[in-house]
Amino acid sequence: MKPIECVLAVETSCDDTSVAIVKDSGYVVCQVSAHQDLAHAPYGGIVPEIASRNHSVALLPLITHVLEKAQLNWSQINGLAVTNRPGLIGSLIVGIMTIKTISQAYDIPLIGVNHLEGHLLAPFLKDDQYAPPQVFNYPYLALAVSGGHTSLYWVAEFGQYTVVGTTKDDAAGEAFDKFAKMAGLGYPGGAQVDRFAQNGNTAAYDFPRSLAIEDNLMMSFSGLKSSAQRMLEKMGPEEVLKNRGDLCASFQEAIVDILVKKMIRASERFNCKKIVLTGGVSANTRLRAQFQAVALKHNFQVVIPPLRYCTDNAAMIAYTGLLKLQRGEKSDLTLGPSSQSFENDFKFDLQ
Repeated sequence: MKPIECVLAVETSCDDTSVAIVKDSGYVVCQVSAHQDLAHAPYGGIVPEIASRNHSVALLPLITHVLEKAQLNWSQINGLAVTNRPGLIGSLIVGIMTIKTISQAYDIPLIGVNHLEGHLLAPFLKDDQYAPPQVFNYPYLALAVSGGHTSLYWVAEFGQYTVVGTTKDDAAGEAFDKFAKMAGLGYPGGAQVDRFAQNGNTAAYDFPRSLAIEDNLMMSFSGLKSSAQRMLEKMGPEEVLKNRGDLCASFQEAIVDILVKKMIRASERFNCKKIVLTGGVSANTRLRAQFQAVALKHNFQVVIPPLRYCTDNAAMIAYTGLLKLQRGEKSDLTLGPSSQSFENDFKFDLQ
């Protein structure tokens, strides 16, 4: 078997179709993605059936485009990676079946990758505009925050991940999206809250910070969402429209406060000053700014991948798959999709 030095990967876990080619050092040769915001906007959220159908339309043209853009052919690709968990089953199936077919056609080994593990390793990606700090390496703490997941991880080394804190109910991204829908801000919700919050007063409204002062690493956002719903219902549409900047800024601040406080507490528990912020919600400008402020105050080394590697992307899947293939792991044609992580993907130490 050829040495695994160049991997093509596909990411179709939710509504973004992404294809990337990554080389041995984590260098992203090329990445292209197709987004479905306009398709889902009329429904105020992701419709799984629409997502999977759009993947089936977009994926093969994107693969062809990536190879052409990278000026590579299949003989130069010696590994394939695909997200097979966790995610929307219909969306995952499109990516998995496509990669299986390519693997059979060109006799290229393939590997299924956990989408969340990809987010944890995204800081190691590099391209012509970005590279992680040279001194950055394992172990580190990572906060992965998205629409479906909000968890703190102790990343001891590649393949050794322990969930040390997580949300008891809603993910932070889900809370953002639900608030945006209740406030009539449009879709995608999280981005709209961020946009309207830019000129708002973060202290205009007092939203609850559930579990913020508890001496643990657990989080909760359902109470915050319920509190916001009650407030919006009392205000009425006209008052909400008039004060949406302050509402968004105050709601956003409550979520950011919780995430920042839990990360600081985790750093104290593990005596670790290497911090990673990743996942789709790490695109939030206030969250990024507050993490950078904390880094200065506490002398943390904070690594936040650029936006193209924070949201759902194939580059992080390619890099994770490359490392797995290099150490001898391989999937066969029985590889299937799963809406959840596998039991042995992560350890748990929730105190």
